[in-house]
Amino acid sequence: MTFRNTLWVLFLLPTIVMGQEKGISKDFAQELKSLIKGTVPTITVEELDSLSRDVIILDTREKAEYEVSRIPGAHYIGYSDFKLEEIPEEWKDKEIVVYCSVGYRSEKIGEELMGAGIKQVRNLYGSIFAWANAGLPLENTNGEQTKLIHTYDDNWGKWMINKGLMKIW
Repeated sequence: MTFRNTLWVLFLLPTIVMGQEKGISKDFAQELKSLIKGTVPTITVEELDSLSRDVIILDTREKAEYEVSRIPGAHYIGYSDFKLEEIPEEWKDKEIVVYCSVGYRSEKIGEELMGAGIKQVRNLYGSIFAWANAGLPLENTNGEQTKLIHTYDDNWGKWMINKGLMKIW
């Protein structure tokens, strides 16, 4: 192996070992693969966190989940009570990122948005669980940082591995 090849291996090794996006374990990635069809383009937590342009973040979880914590600046649109006609007209030409707990519900809402002709829709890969597992901030209803996260139930809560957060449901 040449010196140059050795450098490439050392550079890529963390990615190869991790094998996943930030905030997503190998087992969680397998679960996501079984849940998400890829019908809505995805965005990683790193990409969303680094966006400096105007982006609309939509929380597609249930109201009780949203009220515990959310990605800073996210707007609640819900899942079971989602109404396409309630999306403000001015959002329709902007980049929209949808998320839920893991990405399943947000993909469904993303499909509806895209079906209505909204072109710039992306689903947050791993959703709020990946965001929180990556150590990125969560806010409560007062806009203050919080250490609480709604994990839907104990079964889904296993994907929330950030020990610094308190899981509730």
